Amino acid sequence: MKLLEKAERIRIYIGEDDKFKGQPLAEAIVKEARKLELAGATVFRGLIGFGANSLIHTSKILRLSEGLPVVVEIIDHPDRLEPLLALLDDMVREGMVTREPVDVIAYRHS
Repeated sequence: MKLLEKAERIRIYIGEDDKFKGQPLAEAIVKEARKLELAGATVFRGLIGFGANSLIHTSKILRLSEGLPVVVEIIDHPDRLEPLLALLDDMVREGMVTREPVDVIAYRHS
């Protein structure tokens, strides 16, 4: 797959405990991105964060793995991201979705 130099990145900010149809939301999003044959997806787990409800979620020892923040990042051509954005509207009940232009310097596989 060849990725244009100009692409877009979608970031989905959610909690690790968020679910979609019984499975972890981050996993469900990555699976949908794979079905759509997008360039790739990565899930990052945060150490501490808060969202619209202003509750701080942290990995401190007494609250280990309690609703930690998660970011799913996906980069591809803007037109190829549209079907995923439509799905995200239904999948993401709490959180934030952002979209921004990126310059792809290299995209390689063996």
